[in-house]
Amino acid sequence: MSVTLKGRHFISLHDFTQEELWQVFKTTEMMKLKQKMGEPFQPLKGKTLGMIFQKASTRTRISFEVGMWQLGGYALFLSANDLQLKRGETIADTARVLSRYVDGIMIRTYAHQDVLDLAKYGSIPIINGLTDLLHPCQVAADLFTIWEKKNRLQGLKLVYIGDGNNMAHSLLFGCAKMGLDVTICSPSGYLPDANIVRLAKEDALLTGAKVVVTGDVEEGVRGADVVYTDVWASMGQEAEHAKRVKDLMPYQVNAKLMQLAKPDALFLHCLPAHRNEEVTDEVIDGPQSVVWDEAENRLHVQKAIMALVM
Repeated sequence: MSVTLKGRHFISLHDFTQEELWQVFKTTEMMKLKQKMGEPFQPLKGKTLGMIFQKASTRTRISFEVGMWQLGGYALFLSANDLQLKRGETIADTARVLSRYVDGIMIRTYAHQDVLDLAKYGSIPIINGLTDLLHPCQVAADLFTIWEKKNRLQGLKLVYIGDGNNMAHSLLFGCAKMGLDVTICSPSGYLPDANIVRLAKEDALLTGAKVVVTGDVEEGVRGADVVYTDVWASMGQEAEHAKRVKDLMPYQVNAKLMQLAKPDALFLHCLPAHRNEEVTDEVIDGPQSVVWDEAENRLHVQKAIMALVM
């Protein structure tokens, strides 16, 4: 295994070259094959991953914890209640202390600055398990899933429909880096961060990808190879749920909308899904949906990330 990513943080897909991301995917492919064959592969034997959770999780916790165990290491779960952060200890001091105890940190939190501060003040690799700004591990798994199903990435068209949130941001970066045309379909008031769009367009210049942000969902989804959506109210936005459903209902992914995409288009969703809000049962449980393969691939991709950086 190449060690070119050793010691690197995994905070944003924007930080990596296409070649480096291909290294993640090729390593993922190898690890997934070994796991399916029941062949042990433990490059992280004796190492410990500290997992800081300030946001609840199903897939992130289980995939990192199981993945670390499969790699021969130990995953230490640290909820907000387990740390002194709630009592005023700074992220900087937490980073300095944990760097003396563990070999890497995965953090799932609200403020993106928390991850940046961990990286700034710690001396070990930091993996972004989700912030309000970005969700790079999820999109790495998404892109790996698309590659598995389509046997290519360059030149495909991915359309994300709904709230221009952390998923939209990481999809912009990931698609632009890997040469996929990416369209974000969001209504006014729910558009992705303009600076993220600008940076993604800069990345796209190197790969020939097209980056489009539009409010026209039917035009946006036409001819898509991949259709993607996410919940309309993320954690911390529960009070806005009713308004968001009203505003975003025209952006629901349903069978009629899927007919505008290519006949062999894939449907992806990072989960958890609010069924019959952002996506209908007919689509998420339908023949074009690969959401369960996508969810499984979180395990394999994150194992590759941990092994490469730790």
